[in-house]
Amino acid sequence: MFTSRRLLVVATAVALLSGCASPNPYDGSQAQGGGSSGVSNTAKYGGLGALAGALAGAAIDHNNRGKGALIGAAVAGLGGAGYGYYADQQEKKLRESMANTGVEVQRQGDQIKLIMPGNITFATNSDAISSSFYTPLNNLANSLKQFNQNTIQIVGYTDSTGTRQLNMDLSQRRAQSVANYLTSQGVSPTNLSARGAGPDNPIASNADVNGRAQNRRVEVNLGPIPGQQYGQPGAQQQQQAPQQNNQFQGNPYQQYQ
Repeated sequence: MFTSRRLLVVATAVALLSGCASPNPYDGSQAQGGGSSGVSNTAKYGGLGALAGALAGAAIDHNNRGKGALIGAAVAGLGGAGYGYYADQQEKKLRESMANTGVEVQRQGDQIKLIMPGNITFATNSDAISSSFYTPLNNLANSLKQFNQNTIQIVGYTDSTGTRQLNMDLSQRRAQSVANYLTSQGVSPTNLSARGAGPDNPIASNADVNGRAQNRRVEVNLGPIPGQQYGQPGAQQQQQAPQQNNQFQGNPYQQYQ
């Protein structure tokens, strides 16, 4: 009997992980780095959660390991699928709102990355937001208010022209300008951070004009809040992440109620 239950637990976890394999339903693409498997993020996170929960449940319930494993698999699987579904929906909305703005949306595992190129963000040696940057920033702010259960990391980058100190300072001021604008539009500063990386992590060669233009950019990285229970986007959650220290003060909802 015990052997049968263990087999049932493993089968349940594997089924949750692989049974819902399908291409991305929003853009028809396959999962990055996954070849042609195309496992949806909801199924992937749900399956991984179920497997971890099954192992934990079996370890906790010593008297009935099969029962404990099944309960652990069910609870953890739903939690993992909750984030996968949340991130899938957020990615879909971001791709829609960033279409034709020049902003690239990438999905990298449990992270969503927005790459905002220098030709729409800031003028040379300036941290003042360009007029062409307001539309994607407004769209991003609206999305982050609807999907308000993320860590938000804003990183400014430059090319390698000039001194490192100058580029680090400029990239920091640009990242801070983006953060300040988002909070002024109602985005909560609680899980938001901004930093400058200067010429680090280039995505193209700095040896030519086109490459340097690609390296001058702002990236916004969105990820899960550790310990957060994920439900429907925009819903109030009972468990909130601890308040982080940040520089953003004032009423962040001054324009959007």
